[in-house]
Order: sequence, then C-alpha cells, then structure tokens
Amino acid sequence: METKIHQVQNNDVCRLLASTHNCEIGMLENLLRIEKLLDTSIEFHELDLLDRAGLEKLFKKHAFSAVMHFAGLKAVGESVEQPLRYYRVNLTASMNLLEVMQAHKVHNLVFSSSATVYGDPQHLPIDEQHPVGGCTNPYGKTKYFIEEMIKDHCKAEKNWNAVLLRYFNPIGAHSSGLIGEDPQGIPNNLLPYVAQVAIGRRKYLSVFGNDYDTLDGTGVRDYIHVVDLAKGHIAALRKLKDDCGCKVYNLGTGRGYSVLQMVKAMEKASGREISYKIAPRRGGDIASCYADPHLAEKELGWKAEFDLERMCEDLWRWQSMNPTGFTNGTAS
Repeated sequence: METKIHQVQNNDVCRLLASTHNCEIGMLENLLRIEKLLDTSIEFHELDLLDRAGLEKLFKKHAFSAVMHFAGLKAVGESVEQPLRYYRVNLTASMNLLEVMQAHKVHNLVFSSSATVYGDPQHLPIDEQHPVGGCTNPYGKTKYFIEEMIKDHCKAEKNWNAVLLRYFNPIGAHSSGLIGEDPQGIPNNLLPYVAQVAIGRRKYLSVFGNDYDTLDGTGVRDYIHVVDLAKGHIAALRKLKDDCGCKVYNLGTGRGYSVLQMVKAMEKASGREISYKIAPRRGGDIASCYADPHLAEKELGWKAEFDLERMCEDLWRWQSMNPTGFTNGTAS
C-alpha cells in the first residue's frame, strides 16, 4: 500500500488527509501525540487511494465539505529510477480521488503540488506566471499532470473550487518537539538527513554536486517551516469558501539557501559538526529554485513567519528529543 488517505474528525470538522507510505511507521504514535497537543480525540481511517472500492465506502460513510490531497510518492531521485511506479501511483490515486469526489458531490479541493512543476527556472524568484511543464524529473511531471487534471475538471464543472499549492522545501518540526518528520530508511530530503548525521544515526551527508552555478557550487532552494506550510493550507481552505474556482499559489519564503549554508545553519542549531562528502549530481536536480510568494500574501493573507534559524532550531529539538524517531513509540 503506497498511497494512503487518512480521515480525521474533530468535532464537526471533517478533513481528508493523506501521506506517503514512508510515514506509515509511527503513524499511530504520531496521532497520539497530536491528540495530546490538541487535548482531543481523533477519528482515524487508513486507506490506499488506489483502492477505489474502499474510497467509495469512505465517502458513503462521511459527508465531507472539502478534501486536502497530499498522497503520493515524492522523491526526485527515486522518480528518475522508477518512473512507471511514480506515474502509476500518483496519477491513478489522484484520478480515483477526483472521480469519487465528483460522484459524492464534494467539490472543494486543496492539492499539495510542488515547485518542481516549474522545471529549470527561466527567472528567479519564481512567480505563479512562470511557465510550467518543463519538468526535469518524473516526480515533477506527476505534479504537473495532476494540476492539469484539476484545472480541466474545474473548467468542466463550474461548481468546483480548487487551490493548488506549489510547495518549495518544507523543513522544521513542531516547536514542542513531539511531532516531526520521521523518514524510514535513508532520507530523500536534505534536512532530515543532516539532522540524522548530527544526532549520530548516519556518518556523513552526501552533497550531490558542487559545480552548480551558485554561490558555493551547491544547489540552492527555498526552505519553508512546516508550521508556516500548515497555516498556508488553512488559508487555502478559507479561500475555497469564496467560490474561488481554480487558484494557484506558491508557498515559500522568497529566499534561497545553498546546501552548504543549510549544513552550517544546522551546525549552529545543534552545536555539532556535520560531516559531508561531495557526490555526483543526482538526475533531475537543478541549480537554484526559490519563490516569489507575494500572490499568496495578497490573496490568501498568508506569509511565512519563521526564519532559517527557527526552522533549524525546531528540527534539532525534534531530532534530539526523538533520536530514533517514532521507532520506540515514545519521545526520548
């Protein structure tokens, strides 16, 4: 089961949430911690989005007002190595969800898209008018194709509303240190890997390429705190109430940092030296990518609040309190 959908019920508010199977281990412990933070109980359902019959059953059981669609495989390098798997999982899951939503008259959607739809940037910072579709990897192509599906469906069905959120690079953790990113196996994203090196779970970080046209030769990305990202989704849900049609927004800070700058920032936050080695470039990677987030500020009333120092501090708090993640079922 590779693409999960989770339904969380809190009082009269129903939302559909989803995750990749990398988050499967520790999911129940994560929910227990969220219940503790919110001081409430949470109804939870686990379902593979590729299971069309199971999805139909879930929609028959509950009356949803909106869906937040996060489910999918999400590693750039892995998508280059396993393109068919990415197309099968990400596209089929999304088509199933859209069709079942339509059948059950659920017409409001927030979609977790990605800055990878922009491909190799023609200009920086990237605004929402930047051309899309020239993706450099299959993962990005799946996000682009899903966006196109949603746009076309909204054109055909005038009562549909959708907000497509193009994430830049989410990092950090909740300030309590109770919940954070817990990748299983070798992390595909930079900061969880850096944090695991700092805590001693891994010997060194592999830096993929140091010959890009950037300030220090390593890739530059726009990093956004996960709490800011969550607030962006709340703002998107509010936008749906305006019968907004189909809207697209970048969620980023508007500033780019290189891999080596991120390493130094995590060294400062952790007080530990982080060993790294230069490795060959990965297929599908680009030199620089950072957002122009002004449209989200103007139309959603949203703006990233947390700076790089806070992102790294919160990530380190999570990692140091949970050196083995959720493996042991309790915070260390």
